Order: sequence, then structure tokens, then C-alpha cells
Amino acid sequence: MGLVYAQPPAQNGQPQRRREPTGDASLQMSIEEYTPKSGLVVPQHPVTRAKYPFVDVHNHQRGDMPAEQLDKLVKDMDALNLQVMVNLSGGSGERLRKTVDNMAKGKYAKRFVVFANFDFSNIDAPDYSDRVAKQLEDDLKYGAKGLKIFKDFGMDRKDTKGQRIHVDDPRFDKAFEVCAKMNVPVLIHTAEPSQFFLPQDKNNERWLELKQFPSRARPPEKYPTWETMMDEQHRMFKKHPNVKFINAHLGWLGGDLAQLGKLMDEMPNMYTEIGAVLAELGRQPRFAKQWFIKYQDRVFFGKDTWEPFEYHYYFRVLETADEYFDYYRRRHAFWQMYGLELPDEVLRKLYYKNALKLIPGLDASAFPR
Repeated sequence: MGLVYAQPPAQNGQPQRRREPTGDASLQMSIEEYTPKSGLVVPQHPVTRAKYPFVDVHNHQRGDMPAEQLDKLVKDMDALNLQVMVNLSGGSGERLRKTVDNMAKGKYAKRFVVFANFDFSNIDAPDYSDRVAKQLEDDLKYGAKGLKIFKDFGMDRKDTKGQRIHVDDPRFDKAFEVCAKMNVPVLIHTAEPSQFFLPQDKNNERWLELKQFPSRARPPEKYPTWETMMDEQHRMFKKHPNVKFINAHLGWLGGDLAQLGKLMDEMPNMYTEIGAVLAELGRQPRFAKQWFIKYQDRVFFGKDTWEPFEYHYYFRVLETADEYFDYYRRRHAFWQMYGLELPDEVLRKLYYKNALKLIPGLDASAFPR
């Protein structure tokens, strides 16, 4: 049965032409279903293997991975030219030791690096600052090569009184002093994309993601503002100038690289990485290329999630000059990607040279000079 339309209102004294029903169900599809195929024909240069061996400084793997799964993981890494993976989910104490034994001291010792994590138990105890610092030092001595701080720190995690733990909470100062003393980096993920904190309306460019995953929204009645957490993070960086901080996900400033560069100028101990923010770079190829060249000594390759085919998009954006090609996840980018065609020396620094300088214990012999 066809659809029934009301008579359109008159404009300028003339009735509008009535839209006749077509019966075509495709006209009733949702925005989620709309995935147009581009008719543009331009040169294509897909890349399935990185030009240089690289270090992925932002990944998460099971520390107790069985041997056969570890073999498969390394085989997939080889296909991508991924030489060293940093597993940020090391934990602390006994869990950290098991992860280090399995991944960083096992069959593939040269292929994996493990970062430790904070233990937040009994955080309000008088000895907590000393205890968390001592545990971190023990974990680093056992084989961890850095510290990873997850996004719940500063956003969701609370103390025993129900108070939000601030990013610059002084209870962790002694732990950061351990990182400075042992010269290991801290990779920190603070907050979420700023759009998650904004109203879910027609102007929010992450609307589709928030519609599909409503729990990712950060409404003001439950969370501090994005600016509040960023300010806390930057105060913490400045408070510990001898600690090398890797600000995850371009510090959620991939859409404002000028501001990110300004912060990096202000804080020489702040580095960054590109995990899960490729979509921001691929829509501004000219300015992003200039930015990478200027800050080429301060940026690392990171991916975050382990899906081997997704790395191909990273390689293509970073290495080629291709135009107008698809991104792998529409809810992150309803726009198309463009290649930055980074100079070889910038690529080398992004892929491995910067990691060799900052992360202790990497096998430099596996990389070109």
C-alpha cells in the first residue's frame, strides 16, 4: 500500500507540487544505513605493510596469552612490519610479573614491551603514596619499561569517600618521581574526545557514535568538563618536568593541531601518539603534514586496538598522497581520508626512531640506521 502525503502548503500563493509515493523502501532508510559509494576515480595506492619496521607504542593484549595465540600474533605483526608491540595492559605486582614473563622474557622477548599500571587499592590509606611508588619501582625493576595510566583516572575513578581522583592528585607524585629516576615514559590517556562532553544534537560530529553507543556520552551531571580534565593533565605535566609523558590520542587535539603544538612548545616533556585518531589527520593532510614535520621528534606511532587490517589505513594516510579514500570506521569519520605523504625521515622517527630514544631496552639492531 502506498504512502499517503498531505497537501504541501502553498508558497507565494502557488501550491507546491505533491511528492508522489514511490513505494521504494530505500527512501525510508536511516542515516546509519546510508553508506554511499563514491563515483570519484583517482589513483589508488593501498598499503598493507609499513615502509619501515615500526614500534606500536599503544596496544593492549592479554598477558596470559597461550603460546599458539602468541605465535599467531607475531605472524600477523610480521605481515605488517610491526617489529615491537608495547602492551600497555601489564597490571602490577604478580599480574605484571606473569605478563612480563610471558611476553617480554619469553620466546619473543625482543618483540614485546610491557608497561605497568597503578594499583588503586586502599588509596586513602596514609601510606598509599609510598606504597604505589614502591610497587611501581618493583615492577620496573622486574621488567616493565614504562607506566600506562588509563582513562578512568581523572574521569570515573573515585576514592573511598566517593570523590573523583583528579589527574594531578598529589598522592601519585612519588610514583612519578620513580619514573623520572628510572628514566621511563608515562603514557597517559585522559578523558575522551571533546564531542562526547557536548550536547548530542545536530551539530555534534560524533552524533552517530553517541547514538550507537549511548554510554560513551559524558553528560555534565555525571562528569567534569573536558576542559577541567585537560587542565588537570597539563598542570601535572608541568609539575613533573623531568618525567617524559606520552599524551595518548594526540591529547584529543587532533582536530586542533595548532593548540596541540602550542602545548608541546610550553611543555618540552610532553610527547604524543596517534592511536585511534587517524581520522583527524586524514581530513587535513596539508596542515597535518606541516605539523608532523615541525614536531617530528615528539610523535609516536600508536594504534590502540588490534585489528591488523586497520593498520593498512594508517600506512596509507602516513605514506601516500592518495586522495579521497575510505576510513575503516564510519562512526569515527563520515568524511574521506587524504594521504600526508610524510618525508622518509619523518616516517622513520614516527615509526621507530623516537621510540628507540624514549623507551628503554628496545633492540635497535632490528631497525634501519
